[in-house]
Amino acid sequence: MAPRREKPGPQVREFGSLPVLAGGRVMPMDSLARVSLSQWNHHGTYTRADRTVAEPSEGLLEILMMPERADSAKLFEASNPDILKILGSPNAQGFVLFSFTELKPYFDEIEKQAGLAERTEPESRNPFQRGIVKLRAGLRLYLELKNTIQAEDSRDFGKEIEAFGRAIQPGLNAVRNRVAGQPFSQQDFRRILVFTQRYKNLVQLKYASAIPNPQRAGQNDGWQHISEALLSAIRDGRVPYAATAYGRLIAGYRANDAVAFNAALRDYQGYLSKIIPEKLARPKLEFAFNQAQPFLQAMALYVAVLLFALFSWLLWPKTLSKTAVILLITAFLIHTAGLIVRMYLQGRPPVTNLYSSAIFVGWASVLLCIILERFYQNGIGSVCGAVIGFVTLLIAHNLQLDGDTLEMLRAVLDTNSWLATHVVGEALGYSAMFLAGLIGIIYVFRGVFTRSFDEATSRSLGRMMYGVVCFATLFSLVATILGGIWADQSWGRFWGWDPKENGALLIVLWNAIVLHARWGGLARERGLALMTVFGNVVTSFSWFGVNMLGVGLHSYGFMDRAFGPLIGFIVSQLTIIGVGLIPLKYWRGMQTRQIRTPPQSPATTCVPTDAH
Repeated sequence: MAPRREKPGPQVREFGSLPVLAGGRVMPMDSLARVSLSQWNHHGTYTRADRTVAEPSEGLLEILMMPERADSAKLFEASNPDILKILGSPNAQGFVLFSFTELKPYFDEIEKQAGLAERTEPESRNPFQRGIVKLRAGLRLYLELKNTIQAEDSRDFGKEIEAFGRAIQPGLNAVRNRVAGQPFSQQDFRRILVFTQRYKNLVQLKYASAIPNPQRAGQNDGWQHISEALLSAIRDGRVPYAATAYGRLIAGYRANDAVAFNAALRDYQGYLSKIIPEKLARPKLEFAFNQAQPFLQAMALYVAVLLFALFSWLLWPKTLSKTAVILLITAFLIHTAGLIVRMYLQGRPPVTNLYSSAIFVGWASVLLCIILERFYQNGIGSVCGAVIGFVTLLIAHNLQLDGDTLEMLRAVLDTNSWLATHVVGEALGYSAMFLAGLIGIIYVFRGVFTRSFDEATSRSLGRMMYGVVCFATLFSLVATILGGIWADQSWGRFWGWDPKENGALLIVLWNAIVLHARWGGLARERGLALMTVFGNVVTSFSWFGVNMLGVGLHSYGFMDRAFGPLIGFIVSQLTIIGVGLIPLKYWRGMQTRQIRTPPQSPATTCVPTDAH
């Protein structure tokens, strides 16, 4: 997690920490690079023509300042056979990477097919249609990035800026004299006209705004695209310093002059610290957060926790179990630090989208597991915490490929009080449901496949499941009621049978069924375990199902690619339930228990006559 030492040459990482406005928020250049790369290929990598992989900031640097080199990088991914056929690779299989140059001959066909695909509703598109639309969007994003801090066809943007600065005042004088009917310089008039038209055309490729404009108030409003900054120079009579600074950066980078590039970078950073010091803290922290990758570190530690906890059941129980707990707490602290940093960067409670919900569900589950391990000290809490922590962070890792995970909120979600109560409460309910289900899975596996399953273990697991289900019921019920109040304020009705609302209700009802079955004696430890495993199915539908249905007021993004993993998960849970339904006489744990229980003597089984 410690920052790596900068390589000799241009200070790429310092460049990666520069602020830029994109997607409605100020982020470091490094985040812009990572978000963009994730739109182009599922690995989120910048692969040069020679097959070397560059850091995200270094790749973005080439796109922004040396686009002719970036055009040959393998960035754009295609896997659908029909798309590969269009791109002249009918025999290719799997994920294939293409460069911008390789895709150029097929631009017209890509545009045509994407236009036809857009006539179909997003949730009804087939894999080819979704793939071709995404490919076109990726190409458009690439074109916009190439024109973020310069016109991509500029041979020397630094000299172009200087020439433009010299042409402004004479050109304005020529315009005024022409309007007034006085003699004017045709050359000056044509020159300023050419520059004006050039930068007006550049506005069409606006995506990220890298030029700060202190005159405009607000955290995000004080930024301009390079085209806007240069057009405003015609009105103000001078080129903004930031545009000149980027011109110097480009000149130094293209000339492979690391000294000039680094000097221009230091000067520009000093300029930013003077005019917008309040806007630099979050981008710098986000850059450090990107470099540290705390959730990736936590994932690795959760794997280590699982190994130590499992081996503690076989040998050296005290030493290995204690090591597992220490590692679990360490991973949890790193997980917590990453969660807090995300909350600070976004200025919101922990759950704002599917990505953050996966992060928070895992965090809450691990916290519950640490508490369980503190009370029971049997390794179950460590195993459950490791599994849920790793799986939820793995889910989050895949969800971040959809784009910026710190994106601006939709209007209906832009209420911190409800995000901190209803949404967080639902996430806590998910956490407890999955934890109870995992304990149920451990109950089934240990009972069916191991000989270490005694009566004490069965009762201990039963108490753990019961307590966690009670916790899940409380938070799910309260959060669902709070969601209805929020819906009444936002949409004018408490309940509308929306898919997400139905999913939340199903969780509450299933928890009620589990508890009543336990209280009424209809389910003991094994029945409770099987019902909590089915609770995983119910919760997964509520968590991800609404986004695959593509309907309802809670559907903020169609994500069909999760359909396969979701169905696989459901099948696995139903299979585990089927295993748990095997008659107890075939459970290895029960066989061991019968062997260990000595037969009772007649004297202990007979009841004296006078006792009747």
